[in-house]
Amino acid sequence: MGNERPHYYGKHGTPQKYDPTFKGPIYNRGCTDVICCVFLLLAIVGYVAVGIIAWTHGDPRKVIYPTDSRGEFCGQKGTKNENKPFLFYFNIVKCASPLVLLEFQCPTPQICVEKCPDRYLTYLNARSSRDFEYYKQFCVPGFKNNKGVAEVLRDGDCPAVLIPSKPLARRCFPAIHAHKGVLMVGNETTYEDGHGSRKNITDLVEGAKKANGVLEARQLAMRIFEDYTVSWYWIIIGLVIAMVMSLLFIILLRFLAGIMVWVMIIMVILVLGYGIFHCYMEYSRLRGEAGSDVSLVDLGFQTDFRVYLHLRQTWLAFMIILSILEVIIILLLIFLRKRILIAIALIKEASRAVGYVMCSMLYPLVTFFLLCLCIAYWASTAVFLSTSNEAVYKIFDDGPCPLTSKTCNPETFPSSNESRLCPNARCQFAFYGGESGYHRALLGLQIFNAFMFFWLANFVLALGQVTLAGAFASYYWALRKPDDLPAFPLFSAFGRALRYHTGSLAFGALILAIVQIIRVILEYLDQRLKAAENRFAKYLMTCLKCCFWCLEKFIKFLNRNAYIMIAIYGTNFCTSARNAFFLLMRNIIRVAVLDKVTDFLFLLGKLLIVGSVGILAFFFFTHRIRIVQDTAPPLNYYWVPILTVIIGSYLIAHGFFSVYGMCVDTLFLCFLEDLERNDGSAERPYFMSSTLKKLLNKTNKKVAES
Repeated sequence: MGNERPHYYGKHGTPQKYDPTFKGPIYNRGCTDVICCVFLLLAIVGYVAVGIIAWTHGDPRKVIYPTDSRGEFCGQKGTKNENKPFLFYFNIVKCASPLVLLEFQCPTPQICVEKCPDRYLTYLNARSSRDFEYYKQFCVPGFKNNKGVAEVLRDGDCPAVLIPSKPLARRCFPAIHAHKGVLMVGNETTYEDGHGSRKNITDLVEGAKKANGVLEARQLAMRIFEDYTVSWYWIIIGLVIAMVMSLLFIILLRFLAGIMVWVMIIMVILVLGYGIFHCYMEYSRLRGEAGSDVSLVDLGFQTDFRVYLHLRQTWLAFMIILSILEVIIILLLIFLRKRILIAIALIKEASRAVGYVMCSMLYPLVTFFLLCLCIAYWASTAVFLSTSNEAVYKIFDDGPCPLTSKTCNPETFPSSNESRLCPNARCQFAFYGGESGYHRALLGLQIFNAFMFFWLANFVLALGQVTLAGAFASYYWALRKPDDLPAFPLFSAFGRALRYHTGSLAFGALILAIVQIIRVILEYLDQRLKAAENRFAKYLMTCLKCCFWCLEKFIKFLNRNAYIMIAIYGTNFCTSARNAFFLLMRNIIRVAVLDKVTDFLFLLGKLLIVGSVGILAFFFFTHRIRIVQDTAPPLNYYWVPILTVIIGSYLIAHGFFSVYGMCVDTLFLCFLEDLERNDGSAERPYFMSSTLKKLLNKTNKKVAES
């Protein structure tokens, strides 16, 4: 039966032929895709150079501490602004963009002040009143009252208006929704000053509203930070529990694979069932309570998420989502019940392979460490690049001055030749950025930084996949298991991957990184087009995003199988990808029967661990476990530690199950290769174990029946 070849073999390449010398991963191999290896090394050198340049020009303190238009820090000891800890913006309307507010670099003059304004004043009214001394502290340093009103406002020496503000992150933002003398919001937003005049400042309100939105977001962030400070050790305990459960689950799979799979399936169904029951009980409990029937749409977005838990519609939505998930899983189990029995055999074989290469369970820690290095370098470089902008001053003149729009230094301009050439010219703040080639290239450097992050992160993941594939392939192609298994298979595979196939890994990671950076650019363009009314552009953008999402998934699938072939045969990336794809296409029925079913079972295992730890965290942080009721810390939002535990538990479970998943995929490809190379006779014996021979008989029966 092993000699039978489907009629479509010719369409998808030539099957592997019997080779008596083939005993598993080839040791006598050469370097592959050397050009890509050179490109990667050059790119890393360039990436280091970009980091050094960014660290030279940038100052991450600008993200935390405010700086005025001249680049001086507010409130820093030993400077003239030591007693001026707050930053004041001349025109808050130009800070209306949330992105600008997060970067804290508005295109408007800004100075350091002792305190934020606490009253409403206009420059015109303050100039002729006793409030002018108070007003002058919000003008540029060294301001002299020797100009007319129009000249002062034109030159940006003083703000046109002062409005009551509150300090946030040591920056002055308008206080809205107040009363007398402060900003009021109604059908038409107005200010009322001490002289009884009312000023229409609708544009100012728009900027203030968005500033206030950032204020609320910052308050939410502070509350979340407070919750982390009092619950971090309990979160760590929850993650340790998740790690122990994952490790215990893997160990039990080694000896009780069949029983554990069915227990896992039943437990997932029970956990989801309990979730549905709990949502129904909360939904019933809120019946008749005041305000519980308000819809989510009418309520809108609230920074205090606890409000949503007092709505019946919230629990109804949770119950519907969990019910749909429960029905989908039950239907899949009904239709896949026979295939699950076959997949269990493959999981048993993977359990044996992992048992003989136990150090493979620790390899995700290496991947995690390398990814942390990539993330840390990318994040620090991005911060230094984003804080490289400087305040740019340019010459402005209402007359025919040839120096108009040229850069200048506000401190030396009054005594410079430029001021003598154009007596009426003024050196005024223009924008944040820079005129040098470095500053003009900042956007390109940020894109390069993101691209290199994707490339290196994908390279690290590829290195892990090739290493694990090489170790597990050594197990499969050992004729007498585990006697013929080489010593230290994981370390041997790791050494081969780095020594011979750095270029191939870089090639596969490069292709994936290009697709991912294109997706990032499409997301950026989509955000820019949201305000547009062009339906065709929106439709085209949606199609492009969908196509590139599918392309990324396909490339990840192809790369994964190509890396397995690289680990076994030592061929270059393109050859390995082609051979892996054709091998899967020649056995498409077995792929559908086995490979994806095991992925589904591993997903259920992750859900079981995450659901169990999540329910335990929910009962603990909501003080529902009487034994430790007084031990749980008081929280602003109990969902903060719960979500953290759930997400962390999933990542931990994914790390353990990823090893199993790579083992299953490797054994599956080796299994298909074994079927093409050998026929099970004494001259050409199968390398597969007795368990996989039973699996072969069952799949052949399945194919014959279909």
